[in-house]
Formats: sequence, C-alpha cells, structure tokens
Amino acid sequence: TEDLGSGLSALFVLESGFSVDSGSQNGDALFGRQAYLGLSSKTTGTLTLGRQYTPWYNTLSKVADPFAAGYAGSAKNLFPSNTRTSNTVLYTSPNFSGFDADVAYTFGEQAESNKIGRKIGASVGYSNGPLNARLAYNNTANDTATTEAGSGRNWLAAANYDFAVAKAYVAYGVNKGQNSAIRNNGNVNAFDYTSAGFSTDSTTALIGATVPVGPAGTVMASVIHVNDKNSANADANQFSLGYSYALSKRTSTYASYAKISNKNRAGYTVGNNSNAGTGDKAFNVGVRHSF
Repeated sequence: TEDLGSGLSALFVLESGFSVDSGSQNGDALFGRQAYLGLSSKTTGTLTLGRQYTPWYNTLSKVADPFAAGYAGSAKNLFPSNTRTSNTVLYTSPNFSGFDADVAYTFGEQAESNKIGRKIGASVGYSNGPLNARLAYNNTANDTATTEAGSGRNWLAAANYDFAVAKAYVAYGVNKGQNSAIRNNGNVNAFDYTSAGFSTDSTTALIGATVPVGPAGTVMASVIHVNDKNSANADANQFSLGYSYALSKRTSTYASYAKISNKNRAGYTVGNNSNAGTGDKAFNVGVRHSF
C-alpha cells in the first residue's frame, strides 16, 4: 500500500500458493489465491479489482469459524465452496459506528451472455466491543450459452462474542438452487461409493468456541451439521478440536483433528485451508508464521 495523501492510498495484493514439501504450485495460476489492485479512502471506502475473496467467504472465515477456515477443523469442509472469484469488482464501505458493508460483482467475461459465470455478493456487519456479527449473500448464475438455468443462492448469518474466558461462535447458512452447495473436496467420489449429487436445498449450521489457555495457548473447537433437504437426505456432521501455541507475535505452532460423519452417501472430505483432503478424518500439526 502507498499513501497518496488526503486520506487516499493505492494498494495491490499478489498471493501465490505452493506446497512447502515439494515446491509445486497450487493450481494452474501463478497468483491463484488473490491478485487485485485498488484505491482506498478513509472517508469513502475501498474499491478493488481482480481475483479476491467473496464477501460470503470473508464472513465465514473471519466471523463464523473458530478455526478461521484453516487447520483440519476448517468450516470450508462442510460449508459451500464460495471462496474466491476472478474478474471481480469489490467495494467496501468505511466503518460507521461499528457498521460496515461490502458488495461484489464478478464478470463472467463470456461473449454469448454477461450472465454466464456471473456472481453477485454482498455483506453487512456490526462489530463493537466483544460482539462481531455479519450477514452475507452470494448469487451464482448457472446460465450457459444455450440454457437459462437460474442461479445458486447462499445466505449466511454469523456472529461471535468474546466472554473473555472463551469466545463463542455461531453460524447458519441457507443454500438454494443448482450449484448452491458444491463441496470443497477435490474428488466427489472419494470413498468406496458413488457420492450423492450436490444438494439444491440445504442448510449448514455451526457452533464453536476458542478458549485461551495460559498466556500463549488457544483451544479451538466446533461442531458443524449439514441438513440436505433433497430426497437423497445426504446429511453430514463434523467434529473438530485444535490447539495453537504462540511462540512469538508472528509465529505459532498448532495441532488439529477433525472427523466427518457422512450419511446416505454424502461425500464430504476433511482438508484444511489449501488442501481439500481425501478422507473423512484428518490430523495436522505444524508451525505458522505471518510475514
């Protein structure tokens, strides 16, 4: 970021994901995580353009999930896949007495129709003292060059409250329409059965907590339930537990475990922030450093 004066600044972000054990790149794009630039004003807000997180995902990772969408206990394992979008214009408002909002529009960039690949997202939130609450919406157009197929719609209400001795988390999502509940796993048939198709009518609920232990430790826990309202009734539950220990202000060590119970051929897998996982349980341990 660069200060341009009068409360205005220019900014850009480039993020590249790679596997630390092999050095191989995650995905096909060099900057496949985030790649955007923009202008930010203290009085009028921030406008950014490029590949970036959706308002829906920011609500999930920053407000709803005690694992912050990372570790084995990531809420991404059961919540729909609405993480990043390319060709996106995102406006974020300034903070007004604890309230703020954002809105995003993703261009499909298809010659046949501007609806193909289009996404629309928005969220509004309130943060003051121990309370942080947010409501988000995501709309994914399903149209193709030959077919008008409606859209997938996602609503997400989330909140956390810091009681000092523990921080409580709660979230509830409603998913309607085709492509509203695409799973985050890399293989839709990861188990020894053909997984049920993606739901077009489901809800996802989360309760969780983080508990400080001593001057540097934090225990994380959550329970997530998917209620598939289609005839397949492919429900799933995830139970997660983790521990993080701060070695310094920027470095911590951690361990995390999660277990998914798939019902009626539901095919959810346990992964973490950058790996979709291949099974119904996972354990990870490591060191995390923030630059």
